[in-house]
Amino acid sequence: MKKKKKEINNSVKVPFALVAIVMIASFLLIAFRVIYLANSKVVEGTNLQYFAKQRTSRRETLVARRGTIYDVNGNPIAQNVSSYTLIAYLDPKRTTNPKKPQHVIDKEETAKQLATVLDISEEDLLKQLSRREKNPKVYQTEFGSKAKGLSELKKDEILALGLKGIDFVETQKRYYPYGNFLSYTVGYAKEKTHPDDPSKISLVGEMGLEKYYDKELRGEDGFIEYQRDRSGYKIAGTKERIVKARDGNDIYLTIDVNIQLQIEKAIHKSKIASNWSWTSLVVASAKTGEIIGISSDPSFDPNKRDMKNYLNLTNEVVYEPGSTMKVFTFMAALEKGIYDGNETYQSGVYTTKDGTQIGDWDRNGWGRITFDQGFALSSNTAVINLIKKGITAKELRDYYQSLGFGSKTGIELPNEARGKLQFKYETEILNAGFGQGITTTAIQNVKAMTALTNKGKVLEPYLVKRVVNDEKETIYQAKKKEAEKSVASPETITKMKELLAKSMEGDYRVSTGYPYRMDGYNFIAKTGTAQVAAQAGRGYTTGSVIKSLLGFYPSNDPEIIIYLAIKDPRDRVSGSQVQPLKTIINDIIINSASYLNIKTDREEEKYQQESFLLTSLINKDLESELRKLQDKKVDSIVLGKGKKIISQYPSASSKITSKERVILLTNDQEYTIPDFRNLSHKEALVVCNLLNLNCSINGTGYVNAQSITVGSSIKDMKDLTLDLVQKELENE
Repeated sequence: MKKKKKEINNSVKVPFALVAIVMIASFLLIAFRVIYLANSKVVEGTNLQYFAKQRTSRRETLVARRGTIYDVNGNPIAQNVSSYTLIAYLDPKRTTNPKKPQHVIDKEETAKQLATVLDISEEDLLKQLSRREKNPKVYQTEFGSKAKGLSELKKDEILALGLKGIDFVETQKRYYPYGNFLSYTVGYAKEKTHPDDPSKISLVGEMGLEKYYDKELRGEDGFIEYQRDRSGYKIAGTKERIVKARDGNDIYLTIDVNIQLQIEKAIHKSKIASNWSWTSLVVASAKTGEIIGISSDPSFDPNKRDMKNYLNLTNEVVYEPGSTMKVFTFMAALEKGIYDGNETYQSGVYTTKDGTQIGDWDRNGWGRITFDQGFALSSNTAVINLIKKGITAKELRDYYQSLGFGSKTGIELPNEARGKLQFKYETEILNAGFGQGITTTAIQNVKAMTALTNKGKVLEPYLVKRVVNDEKETIYQAKKKEAEKSVASPETITKMKELLAKSMEGDYRVSTGYPYRMDGYNFIAKTGTAQVAAQAGRGYTTGSVIKSLLGFYPSNDPEIIIYLAIKDPRDRVSGSQVQPLKTIINDIIINSASYLNIKTDREEEKYQQESFLLTSLINKDLESELRKLQDKKVDSIVLGKGKKIISQYPSASSKITSKERVILLTNDQEYTIPDFRNLSHKEALVVCNLLNLNCSINGTGYVNAQSITVGSSIKDMKDLTLDLVQKELENE
């Protein structure tokens, strides 16, 4: 008998524990993946929530229109402009009523007509319109780059053809009509894909006011939501859910385009004749703290975003202020009661306890001189001797801080710097007294100077006048913000005005500000020259300086504060460091004084002789008051055909002369559009305000043209546009 062969079992026995581990691990991995997919918004580049919704429902974002930024007079500085992409609907299912086709019916005729208004051949247009012949699933088509970015005019031209199935996709872009004007202050907004709807583009502020007020300007997006079938079409009879977008707020600045243009022109004029590293300039209202002009160079065009530096020189960049700080050190001495202008001290060089020698800009000094003379000569040793008389480090720091140094001013711009007020030892304290070893910003210097122009109380500088919502309601109105506590007594203010005036009198032998004096304008200021700290943090850069000027005018009743700083200025012909600043300052004062009706000394004297007090004309008979004004040779502008006066400009108790016009609003039942031609910018604004007209004023000078015919009823009228030209051009 043969033995049976033993069967060999080749299978490998796997331990049960290992099998269990693998199964549990697989389960956990699957569970983790499920949880991940359920909770993740984006997986492998796909927005799952958005994708899932798109399969059964359609939610289209209604992007809110970004608000406009205007100057104080309503001139747009940053605004939205629309561009359009031409599309054609090809799917017949889009048409539900044959009498009103919603898709392209006649491809050949459509291509032929479009070719007459687009830079695209009829053949290429027809090729795009015939795409469904190759692919029946094609719903719509575009026509390439030449049919994108179309203007409003081109869009209207295409619509005039009356073609069926033609539509446009609107895209908003941010447009800055003045180019590199006010660029670092306004900043820019950039187009970005909408986070909730990849098919939409939204505008996001990335610099300046555009960034600071991004939320207010952006508004709130809305949406339209509806059910759709597998082919992507709206299911008939289903409800739509619509939430309208709330357009962004409009922002009106304190900036006056006319002043700003003068500033930009003055800087450009100086730059042609000079070399410099950078320039920073701020012009503010001495009575309110409103910034009416602000600029820096180098600049950039927000439309091109061709900036080389992202820092705003007026509020983000800090530097040692130099001798302009002496104004505030002398104020501290006056407030403490240790200042005697006739007391003398030895000028030249002072040696500190640690052996450091601190000298005047002329290290030989001027012998033994008075403290008043020391201020006019911008003497460092004058400051040193005042501090040594009895101003501690804490007292000096506290006084600087009371003026706003060392903290943010609150100006409505992003990334504002605080500056540095760190000084402890003798040499540090003395250096701080004349603006070395500490750092400030341009806007801080302006804020501090308001103590001398606002009866001793520091004003907060601000850029935004009012904010208006999408329903044209004013939701924010700026008000003058001043410190509760006075930091300068009337005696201190009077003495500092006297010292500032003396610093500009005589010649270089007795005052450092004499190059900037302007006969008749009562402009008083303090000069400054600061060394530039080395990047390594120790010592100073050889040969590099920041020249500055801080002042106001008129001295008796200040209207304007000016702060100008230029790094390494140099006139190309003479080599002068002063001339670049002088060119800018002179042009700004002359032009702004004329525009703002700030009179020179002689003009003020003549004005007082020729002027008379305007009484209240409200509720008085029009004809009677017109005769009285004519007797005084005063011209009038009458609004309406009523017989009684219900409003007037200027207001009662204002002083006027025969060269000024009085504007009178009467009790008419139905007002009509007046003739604005030859009215000044200010007069045109007054008329618009009295009649409650929404006016857009373009240009400077006097009204040359208006968009609505004289005599038209103002009921239900559209916005009125006024075009201005300079008077001399008008006379030509």
